[in-house]
Amino acid sequence: MDNKLLHTPEGVRDIYGEELRREFNLKLKILDILHAHHYEDINTPTFEFFDVFSSNIGTTPSNELYKFFDKDGNTLVLRPDFTPAICRCVAKYYREETEPLRFCYCGNTFINNSDYQGRLKETTQIGAELFNDPSARADAEIIEIVLETLKKAGLSEFQITIGNVEYFKGLCSQYSIDHENEMSLREFISNKSYFGAEALLNEAGISSECRESIMRLFDLFGPVSKIEEALKDAGNERSENALKRLMDIYGILKEKGLEDYISFDLGVLSKYHYYTGMVFSGYTYGSGDAIVKGGRYDSLLSEFGKEAPAIGFAIVLDRLLNLMK
Repeated sequence: MDNKLLHTPEGVRDIYGEELRREFNLKLKILDILHAHHYEDINTPTFEFFDVFSSNIGTTPSNELYKFFDKDGNTLVLRPDFTPAICRCVAKYYREETEPLRFCYCGNTFINNSDYQGRLKETTQIGAELFNDPSARADAEIIEIVLETLKKAGLSEFQITIGNVEYFKGLCSQYSIDHENEMSLREFISNKSYFGAEALLNEAGISSECRESIMRLFDLFGPVSKIEEALKDAGNERSENALKRLMDIYGILKEKGLEDYISFDLGVLSKYHYYTGMVFSGYTYGSGDAIVKGGRYDSLLSEFGKEAPAIGFAIVLDRLLNLMK
């Protein structure tokens, strides 16, 4: 027998024995919490039409998708991200529904990313989506469920870092930064590349006032006092409203005694461009990567023909299991 047949392709692996049992038990714990909060199970296909994850949607870049063709010549892709697929499903079956809808899911995602050596290309995600509720209380509900989930999994020391992409978008609009430079800046800021962002602003001939406002994003992280600080001199209504929204969310979480798990970072922008408001990531000791990510995406459903606000989160189960070791 050819020994090559015994190996898996790069980025995927076998799971068996005790590890598989631990994964199964952790799934049940998390799903029990989601069901207790009235989130109903939903399952979408492992592969979808390419357009569900196209560049217009603002999800995974095309060159990181696993693409193939069906017998009719349609381009299909393995699911890289649950959120657009669930939005398609909700727009199809709940088009006229205006009351809040809550769904949870568990399954595998596939990203053909060669830039991150050692990271899996097939991962298991478990998460939830809340539709038809634009309120700050919905934002806080999602954060609260994430905190409850991580505690139930066995973590005791972790932090949820919250930002709001509207603050950054407000600055770009205020200073008339074009779309191309906005996207480049977004990547530099997300990757904490101070000098990259500075060089781009200088090369683009951006005014000193604009440069100063954009570069402050690298310092606006930490406790809620950072948001209060930014609120004092917000230069436009859009950015100011984004900060006020964060204060509202913080107030709700503080009422519930959850403020110790919360920090803020206005440089958290996410690689997914469909986010329109609050975004967040969860970290704990021993992990350089986020174990949970999420945010608000009030415009995404319109790509599928339904106008509705939405927010959700996804936990990368593989990373969480590794940390639990």
